[in-house]
Amino acid sequence: MSPAEEERSLPLPERWPRASKFALSACAAAVAELVTFPLDLTKTRLQIQGEAAVAGPAVPYRGMLRTAAGIAQEEGLRKLWQGATPAVYRHIVYTGVRMVTYEHLRDSVLGRVEGESFPLWFRGVHHAFLKILSEGGVRGLWAGWVPNVQRAALVNMGDLTTYDSVKHFLLLNTTLVDNSVTHSLSSACSGLVAAVLGTPADVVKTRIMNQPRDKQGKGLLYKSSMDCLIQTVQGEGFLSLYKGFIPTWMRMAPWSLVFWLTYEQIRKMCGVSSF
Repeated sequence: MSPAEEERSLPLPERWPRASKFALSACAAAVAELVTFPLDLTKTRLQIQGEAAVAGPAVPYRGMLRTAAGIAQEEGLRKLWQGATPAVYRHIVYTGVRMVTYEHLRDSVLGRVEGESFPLWFRGVHHAFLKILSEGGVRGLWAGWVPNVQRAALVNMGDLTTYDSVKHFLLLNTTLVDNSVTHSLSSACSGLVAAVLGTPADVVKTRIMNQPRDKQGKGLLYKSSMDCLIQTVQGEGFLSLYKGFIPTWMRMAPWSLVFWLTYEQIRKMCGVSSF
C-alpha cells in the first residue's frame, strides 16, 4: 500500500486532527449555548438595570428567576432565546479556535507530557447588523471590542487552565478515572473561576455596548473601558462590578458542564484522545 493510500485509510481525526477538533468543539459549544442562552439574556438584563436606575426611575431588582419569568410573561417565551443565532455563530468560530489553539500550545509548543497536569434585542443576525450599522455606523460594529477581548482573556484563563489543571490533578492524585464524574467536577471548578475573573469585565463590556452613541458611533457615556470601570465603582461601589455574578456563575457553570461533557464524549466517540 502506497503512503497516499495509507493516509486515506486513516480515520478522519488522524488525517485532519486540528480540523476535527475544531468541528467537535464547535458542535459541543453550539449545544451548550442553546441550552444555557436564557441565563445569558437574564444576566444581561440584570447588569444594565443599574444604568437604567441612574438615567431615570429606579428599576426593581427582581433577581434572576423573577427576571426570566417576567421576560417570558411580558415578552413571550421565545424572547428568552432572542439573539441565540449570532451567539451560536460566535461560538462556532470563537470556541473552535480557542480550543484548538490552547491544545496546540499545551501539547506541541509548551510540551506537556501525556498524563501530567499543565496549569496554564434583535430578530436575526441580518437585522442586527443593519440596525447597528444604521444607528452607530461602521464604528458601532466594533463597539465594546476592547472589553470583549479583556473579558475573553480572563474567562479563557479561568476556564481552560482550571479545567485542565483540576482534571489532571484529580486523575493523578485521587482514585477517580477519566469519566463523566471527573469531567463534571473539573467543569464546576472552571465555571466558578471563570465567573470570578470575568464578571467585572463582563459588566464593563455590557455597559459600553449598551450606551447611547452619536452619529459617528462614539459612546456618549464612557470614553473607554477604564472610564466605565471608574464611573461604575464611583457611582455604585466596588461590588457593582459583580452585579449579576450569581446569574453569570449560574450561566457559566451549566455552560461549562454541558460543553465539557459533550466535548469529551464526542471526542471519545470519534476516536480522539481525551482533552
